[in-house]
Amino acid sequence: MAFLDVLFEDNHVLVVNKPAGLLVHGDETGDITLADLAKEYIKEKYGKPGNVFIGVVHRLDRPVSGVVLMAKTSKALARLNELFRSKKTRKIYWAIVLNRPQQESGTLVHWLVKDSSKNVTKAFAKENAAGQRSELNYKLLGDHQGKYLLEVNPITGRPHQIRVQLASMRCPIVGDLKYGAAQPLPDKSIALHARQLEFEHPTLKTTITVSAPLPATATWKPFA
Repeated sequence: MAFLDVLFEDNHVLVVNKPAGLLVHGDETGDITLADLAKEYIKEKYGKPGNVFIGVVHRLDRPVSGVVLMAKTSKALARLNELFRSKKTRKIYWAIVLNRPQQESGTLVHWLVKDSSKNVTKAFAKENAAGQRSELNYKLLGDHQGKYLLEVNPITGRPHQIRVQLASMRCPIVGDLKYGAAQPLPDKSIALHARQLEFEHPTLKTTITVSAPLPATATWKPFA
C-alpha cells in the first residue's frame, strides 16, 4: 500500500504529515506528488476501481514538512476551500532560525511581491501597490547551540510568506538558501514544519485539531 503518514481520516477529509522534499501538487518536474500517493492509498485501502477523487485544499512548499489537509469529496473540497479563503482556519508552524529575534514575540506585516520567473518573493515594509498584505505572529519557544525555535501563526497565506517574513527580521530559516541561510541541510529540506491545523469539519461542523510529529532528523531532535 502507498505509504502515507495519516494523521486523521474519515469519509470526507484526509489529513497527512507531508515529508520534506515531496511535492503536494504536480509541477513541471513531473515528480510524484502527495496527491498521487493519497489517491493510491485510498484506491488500495478501500479497493476502489477507476479514478479516485482527492482535492488539495492548501499546499506546503516542497522543502517544508507537516500537516496537509485534503478533501475526499467535491462537497468537502468546496467547503474547506471557503474556510481557507475566509481565514477561518488556524495554522501553527515551527521554524528553526539562525538568529535570535530582537523581540521574543511579535507581529510582522509586509507587502509581498512574488517574482514567478525566479520563484522568489520579496517583502516590503511599506505598502506596495504590486504586493499582497501579509501578516504573521511569532514567539520564541527555545534555543539550542545558536539556533532558535519559533512558533509562527500566519494570519494570511501567501507564497513563501513565513520564509521571507522571518528572513526580513534577519532570522532566516535553517537550510533555506533562497532566503538567507548560508548552508543547506543534508536532505535539502528547510527547518520549517506545519505543526498544527485547526479547522471546522465540512459536514459535522465540529472543530478538528490535528498535530504533526516533528521530522526525525538531527536538525529537529534538540527541539523534540
